Parts: sequence; C-alpha cells; structure tokens
Amino acid sequence: MIEYLPLIMFAVVFLALMAGYPVALTLSGTALLFAFMGELAGVFAISDLGFIPGRLFGVLSNQTLIAIPLFIFMGVTLEKTRIAEALLGNLSLLLRRLKGGLAVAVIIVGMLMAASTGIVGATVVTMGLMSLPIMLKQGYKPSVATGTICATGTLGQIIPPSIALVLLGDVLSNAYQQAQLSMNIFNPKTVSVGDLFAGAIIPGLILVGLYLTYVIVYAHLRPEDMPGTSDHSPYNSQNTPTPTQILLDLLAPLLLILSVLGTILAGIATPTEAAGIGALGAILLGSSRKKISLSGISEISLSTLKTTSMVFFILIGASIFSLVFRGYGGDELIQGLFLDMPGGKWGAMLIVMIIIFLLGFILDFIEITFVVVPIVGPILLAMGIDPVWLGVMLAVNLQTSFLTPPFGFALFYLRGVTDSSIPTISIYRGVLPFIGLQLLLMVILVIWPALVSWLPNILHD
Repeated sequence: MIEYLPLIMFAVVFLALMAGYPVALTLSGTALLFAFMGELAGVFAISDLGFIPGRLFGVLSNQTLIAIPLFIFMGVTLEKTRIAEALLGNLSLLLRRLKGGLAVAVIIVGMLMAASTGIVGATVVTMGLMSLPIMLKQGYKPSVATGTICATGTLGQIIPPSIALVLLGDVLSNAYQQAQLSMNIFNPKTVSVGDLFAGAIIPGLILVGLYLTYVIVYAHLRPEDMPGTSDHSPYNSQNTPTPTQILLDLLAPLLLILSVLGTILAGIATPTEAAGIGALGAILLGSSRKKISLSGISEISLSTLKTTSMVFFILIGASIFSLVFRGYGGDELIQGLFLDMPGGKWGAMLIVMIIIFLLGFILDFIEITFVVVPIVGPILLAMGIDPVWLGVMLAVNLQTSFLTPPFGFALFYLRGVTDSSIPTISIYRGVLPFIGLQLLLMVILVIWPALVSWLPNILHD
C-alpha cells in the first residue's frame, strides 16, 4: 500500500477538485496532509518540506513566467479596443453572399484575435457578443453558430502567443532537464517558449484550415443551417467594404502579431521582452483609437492582476504537491508503470494523451499543465520523445478541455453571453465536430511530426 501512496494522493486531489474546492489550496493542502501523515507513519521525511521556500522563490523569479502577466495585459487591452468588431463587420459584408460566409468571417477574425491576445475567454466572449446575434438573425442553426464561436475561441491555445504555450514551455523546460540528468547528461539542453511558438504556428494554421473546410462543406451540404443571402451585419450597412478598408482593419492586429512573434522567431527578443512590446503596442493602439483612458488602464491592470494571481497561486500549490509526490517516489512509480506498458514510448504516449483528454472533461488546462505534465513529462522525454513535438501535442490536447462538457470553459463563457432561448445542449452539440477536428490534428501530427519540427529547425539553422 505504501508504494501506491503517490497514486492515492493524486486520487484525493482529483476528488477534492471534483467537490469544488479551490485548486491551489487543494494541491498544497493535500500535499501537506500526506507529508505529515507520512512523517507519523515513518515513510516520509518531513525535512523535505524545507525545500519549499527555494521552490517558491524559483517560481516567482522565473524570467519566462514574467511573460504571463504581460500577455494577459495585452489581451485584455485589445479586448477594449474593439478592433475585432470593425474587422468582423467588413468581412461579414464582403462574404455575405457566400453560404457560410459569416462563419468563415468569424473563424478568420477569431484566428487574428487568438494570435493577438492568446486568451480564450476574451475571444469567446467578444465573438459571442458581436457575432452570435447576427448569425442567429441570418438564420444560422443555433448549434452551428455556438459551436463555431466556441471552437474559434480556443484557437488562442495553439496559435502563438499563447498563455498555454508559455506555461507548457516552462514546465517542459524543467522536465527536459530532469530527463537528461536522469540519463547522466550533465550539460542538458533546453527547450524554450520560442521553440514551442515556432513549432505551433503550422499546426495552428492547419487547424484553422480544418475549421474553414468544415464550415464551407457543411454550408453546401446543409445550406438551410448556414444561409448566406441576408445582408445583416454588425453595422447594419449595405455597402460592401473596399479592399483598402479591410486592409486597414487587418493592419493593426497584423502589426501587433508581427511585433510580438517576429521578434521572438528572429531571435531579437525573448518571449518576456516580446510580451512587453505587445503590451505597449496594445496600449498605443487603444490610445490611438481613443478607446482607453486612465480609468480604463486601471481596470485593465486590475483584471490582469486577478488572472495572474490565480495562475501563480495554482503554480505555487502545484510546486508543493510535486515536491511531496516525488518525496514519496511517485516519479519512479509512474516511470515503472510506463516502462512496463506494451508499445514502448508510443504506447506510453498514447496512454498519456488519452488520460489528459479524459481529464479535460473535468479539469482546466492550467490544472493539468501544473499537476500532470510535470509528472509524465520527464518520463516521456527520457524515453526519446521530442520536447517541442510533445509540447505542441499537449497544447492541442489541452485545447479540447475548453470544449468538452460538462466543464469546458469556452462553453461556460459563451453560455454567459447567450440568450436563454438557446439550450445548453445545443452548445454542447455544436462543439462536437470541432473536438473531432482537434483530435484529427493530433493524428496528423503523429503521422507527420515534421509539421512541428520544421520551422524550429529552420530558425536554429
């Protein structure tokens, strides 16, 4: 029984989270409870808790994690500028005669928002408020409209700059070093957030292509569900926009994306420095459009502080949990289980992907990233899995957690801004095809891993 205490500890955390207890307090509280119980039973050295201050200092002084509040600030600021509203209005007018044209416009604008903000909640809420009423007036089937908006909002998980990729980059960097040290490599290589950003660009664009293909094919097969003959638009205008108008609307988010991603991929700036550039650019953009005042910046800062505090509080709890878990030999137990699995590293990889997908039904991506990935990451990497490819696969898998009921956050975000006349089951039904497309992307990346590794290799060469 003692050797399985790490698994029991994990099960207790799982049950506590299901009961609705706060994530950070659940992780740290469970860890401390098992530590004191282990000390009384003589199976855990309570002196190991002396490493906690050093771990917490390492979390709070981590240069990579400083990018998180800056990216969040950039995303919240862009939400206030209403850039997406003008772009969606013009694109929907341009494509209004195309069957499914409004859904295509929603996906394109959502892709640009994802690349500009990296925040799923902001994209889903913004797109829901702007486009859902128009889609319903145009005659879209509610499940199709809500599914398209929810799925488009989750693109912020995989398209850089993504908060999920920043967190995964930090976790996998530590896991990669642990894996190499376990193989007696004492000058370990690292995997950076920039590598993950580069590796995720092509898969992100492929996913956008899958979304667009699906809605266009669906619109031709079921035109009554996605009509394209009405002239409704967010601005109630009947004038088709000129290419110059659309180009001007595209210019602002594109410049911001290039300033952030371009400086990272070109090696000019670290992700943290690029996040600072993005935050400043978002402020200048909002000020130029007279959408942000001093009181507005105060509101944005407060929202950023709340979100950042939540992320770091969970990270601190996860760090304590990881310390006690390893103190009980949990990493060795998991490694032994993986090594005994049939299929070697690919069998282990399949099991991990299935577990993370199932956990996504009840946990969010931050909890899975901080609790599960630090445990399984070093083992998979020590078995020879490429760290960048693993990071992108995890990001795509975690993306499904926003869409899988009952606790998919994108579903909650959209439910909060939709009319009560749309049943929740319609929202659930609408996201199912898009979950299938995300899983299809994972299969594509398994068959052609070069889709992930090509761009990072080019940049390193």
